[in-house]
Amino acid sequence: MSARDLLVELGTEELPPLALRELENAFAEGIRSGLSAAGIGFTALKSYATPRRLAVLISALSETQPTQAQRRRGPPVNAAFDASGQPTRAATAFAESCGTSVAQLGRVKEGKGEFLLFEGSKPGAPTASLLPGIIQASLDALPIPKRMRWGSSSAEFVRPVHWLVLLFGQEVIPARILDTNSGRETRGHRFHAPEALRIDAPADYAALLESKGKVLADFSVRKERVRAEVMRAGNMGRPLITEELLDEVTALVEWPVGVAGQFEARFLDLPREVLISTLQEHQRYFPVESANGALLPWFITVSNIESRDQSQVRAGNERVVRPRLSDAAFFYEQDRKQPLTARRAALDNVTFQAKLGSIGDKVRRVSSLAGELAQTLGGDAAAARQAAELAKCDLITGMVGEFPDLQGIMGRYYARADGLPTDVADAIAEHYLPRGAGDALPANATSIAVALADRLDTLAGIFAIGQKPSGTKDPFGLRRAAIGLLRILLEKNLDLDLRDWVNRAVSLQPVKSATAAQEVLDYILERLRGLLVDGQNGHSTEMFDAVMAANPRSPRDAATRLAALASFLQRPEATSLAAANKRIANILRKSAGDTTKDAAANRINADLLRLPAEQALHAALLRQQDPVRAAVAKGDYAGALAQLADLRGVVDTFFDQVMVNDPDAALRANRHALLAALRDLFAGIADFSRLPG
Repeated sequence: MSARDLLVELGTEELPPLALRELENAFAEGIRSGLSAAGIGFTALKSYATPRRLAVLISALSETQPTQAQRRRGPPVNAAFDASGQPTRAATAFAESCGTSVAQLGRVKEGKGEFLLFEGSKPGAPTASLLPGIIQASLDALPIPKRMRWGSSSAEFVRPVHWLVLLFGQEVIPARILDTNSGRETRGHRFHAPEALRIDAPADYAALLESKGKVLADFSVRKERVRAEVMRAGNMGRPLITEELLDEVTALVEWPVGVAGQFEARFLDLPREVLISTLQEHQRYFPVESANGALLPWFITVSNIESRDQSQVRAGNERVVRPRLSDAAFFYEQDRKQPLTARRAALDNVTFQAKLGSIGDKVRRVSSLAGELAQTLGGDAAAARQAAELAKCDLITGMVGEFPDLQGIMGRYYARADGLPTDVADAIAEHYLPRGAGDALPANATSIAVALADRLDTLAGIFAIGQKPSGTKDPFGLRRAAIGLLRILLEKNLDLDLRDWVNRAVSLQPVKSATAAQEVLDYILERLRGLLVDGQNGHSTEMFDAVMAANPRSPRDAATRLAALASFLQRPEATSLAAANKRIANILRKSAGDTTKDAAANRINADLLRLPAEQALHAALLRQQDPVRAAVAKGDYAGALAQLADLRGVVDTFFDQVMVNDPDAALRANRHALLAALRDLFAGIADFSRLPG
């Protein structure tokens, strides 16, 4: 089957830089999915994205859709023929719609009925006829929160569209998409190459744009050029390059050129984070530091043009950054005139949530909870309460008002300047940790107590007022709060009873709810599932459910049980014992005599153990019972399971030689009690009956 390369390019006004990679990937994936659904083959798919374009190059795309199999179910047979066996209108109409006769139709039985059936095939459509619809569907599915219209057009897209390339081999496929007619001409750099560029073949696309258009169309290639330009221009020191800023700058330029600029050395007296935030977040500049890690009065900007006079580009950027740094210095000086504690009362005038009160109200709840947590963790309760009372005070400073990403960080600077204890100052900054995946955790007991209390209060309050997250909507960041809380508990090895602390947080809320505590606990445990279930470590969903059925007292306890279970399941005894537990669960579920652990143990009558196999199992249980329970009480689940592994032989023999459901009611009940005792030893660690197999 013959094939040709395909190029699709959509030229636009400047696309949102933070969304560019997502738009690129979604556009390419939409086209890939559309071709796959149509059964059209190709050898490779490559995507491109710059501030002014989204493009996809497909290599060796088949020119024709393969033959399409058809299978259509028609009317019921009893409605397709009359009493004399002649076809009714229902049958003939169905046959005509299939392009055949009633005699050529088959029959199929589905459910309780029998129906006419057409099976056949039709030639595949030309790929060129299908491509406009596939491309339009991909564009319609792009993750664009708010689409716009431009001019008199009724088309809607994230930005106005100026050109469309739809080139299949040497042929332009006629199409009108987003009110734009397709062609073979692209556009180069807005200033370096403003004239249209003719594309003779799809495979020429990237090279043509680079050589004639001064555009690096490949995002990854352009990103590495940005990195190289920053390093070249920043040779006076070591540029601070983050992947996030690198991606954003790459999404802003088509032909990157690094330019170094300077600012007054007096601004180096500002906190390091203030300088970095001003340069990175506000200006998209790369700061520069010395070999010993001290910031230098330099920055690197990436221009989107090769200027004939780079000194003018440099001077322009220096003029822009100077007032930003002056503003930061002004806010810093003004904030320092008032101690952090003096701002506490003003928090009562800032709303946290209408039903939950002000940030001041939240601070008082968090302070109470943090003190209790610190005491439980062996920390300083008074320090935790003080840190919690001050943790939100920097929200109403001028610096954080201008640079919101510095919340907590500026609070720590101001607390240190006020002479507050180090652990209190650190907790003001660290109670926000972790901010995201892979982020650092709060370091000391005071910071940990405030971090946990703040998250517990937010979760408890928002659930109490019935505003729990739904779908992708999570305005209060509850998912992040729950995951952060769990990471702290797990990675800091803290054995806190989550149910108790959730109940305490809910009890402090101004809105009372009978269901909030359980809802919060369930929500956190679902996030725990996401953290602990990991196929690479052998932790399956069934294993997690088995562990949670044993009601672990804390997330750390659950993680310890899960690790012990994963290790145990690698042992040769595991399969047999897991199967035995499943069998026991089925037997006891059907038995009216299934009872609680203590009652079951008390009901075992040694005199009724008639067979050697059941006597041996009973003796083994008596030997293992105390060591297993002692190990479980200490949290040594691996040790407990190692003890239980020794039961494999007697358990296998029991099921081979003993009729559990004996006709004699007394013997049957006694054997059920024996199995219940065995089950309960395992259930102290996990419910093995929930495991697959």
